[in-house]
Amino acid sequence: MKIFAHRGSSGTHPENTLAAFQKAAELPVAGVELDVHLSKDGELIVIHDEKVNRTTNGKGYVKDLTLAELKNLDAGNWKGEEWVGEKIPTLAEVLDVFAETSHIINVELKTDIFPYEGAVGKVIELAADKHFSGRIVISSFNHLDVQQALQVHHARAALLASNILVDITDYAKSIGTNRLHLSLPYALRHGAQLVEKGCKVYVYTVNSLDYAKQLQAIGVHGIFTDFPENMWEQLK
Repeated sequence: MKIFAHRGSSGTHPENTLAAFQKAAELPVAGVELDVHLSKDGELIVIHDEKVNRTTNGKGYVKDLTLAELKNLDAGNWKGEEWVGEKIPTLAEVLDVFAETSHIINVELKTDIFPYEGAVGKVIELAADKHFSGRIVISSFNHLDVQQALQVHHARAALLASNILVDITDYAKSIGTNRLHLSLPYALRHGAQLVEKGCKVYVYTVNSLDYAKQLQAIGVHGIFTDFPENMWEQLK
């Protein structure tokens, strides 16, 4: 079962910062997950929330702030004094952290609330420029963007879902993938059947060793965890 560092090593470092990703890059885990929005001037920005309020000392929507304005914010102080001065990174900066590793980079496009026109193409183009085309997986709750990544750009992409009330296997096939990134409760209920049907099941966010072992026992392919180092040590 593969381990992905959720927002970098976010349990021990400020999430979605270079510090969190640099720690993840040191670990023998399969990959890292991160979240991408577009800034006001169209830059690919790595942050989870639509607003900067929770994880920085600023306020407002990412989409309403320029890259320069975002770079002026402190993205580490909320986690602890030792992280004062950490900045919101661009996707390009994060890819550079992993340039000499073999980690898979799971880019979650946060386009399910604001559409961020052109975001899929921007990620694909950047990945090609940075020689990451074979190491990128695009996921999103916006399944139209997943479909675009698959059918237009022929990229690896995953259906991100917390709960689906139809046959998720057939639904995923209609989009063009068998890779499912599922919530922990949904995966515990349905993961075994989905694996048996040939789906590649990855589960978020798994911080309990007990749950991780249950998921491993039913054959899920991977988990996203805030504590990748500890989880790897416990499961290796």
